[in-house]
Amino acid sequence: MTESDIAPRVAAYTRMDEGTVEDYALQSELAEPFIASTGERVLTYLQGLAGGLLGFKVDRYEHSLQTATRAWRAGECEEFVVAALVHDIGDVLAPENHAELGASVLRPYVAKHTYWMVLQHGLFQGYYYFDKIGLDPNARERHRGHPAFEMTERFCRDYDQMSFDPDYDTMPIDHFRSMVERIFARKPWGAHTERELPLTDRG
Repeated sequence: MTESDIAPRVAAYTRMDEGTVEDYALQSELAEPFIASTGERVLTYLQGLAGGLLGFKVDRYEHSLQTATRAWRAGECEEFVVAALVHDIGDVLAPENHAELGASVLRPYVAKHTYWMVLQHGLFQGYYYFDKIGLDPNARERHRGHPAFEMTERFCRDYDQMSFDPDYDTMPIDHFRSMVERIFARKPWGAHTERELPLTDRG
């Protein structure tokens, strides 16, 4: 008998309100290895940013790598660097609300301020160009006083808005692979999500 001859283990219900305790226990068991491989899927999806939005000197994949490279070289912690790498992961699928999508991907695995930084980076980034498209570059001021304001301001100023340079010596994805895997190997919604600030580890 081969593996193909063995029927897959599936829950018995066809509507959720008819599911049993055993059904949901089975699905939780089968979900564990899939959830554990989230970091691998994030890395694969990141590569899909290559190409993407036109009109820039670098594509979103290069921009993401460059943003993370700058953050790493500046001494930011591993969680911050992974957030820098993932911050635009929603750009291809949801260009009009990419910040919310990127933040949602990170949320079960990072501290509160890291999540907020990615969630708000689109607005904060506007400080550097909103006046060119008829919007208020100071729109971020509505969040002045938020405990993650300075962190988000630094992210956009020093890393995000700087990272469209085709001549920059950007690190390859392999430099960040183990960092991504460590962050996404955390227990989803674990104690790290109750912290305001990320741990200052560098892997």
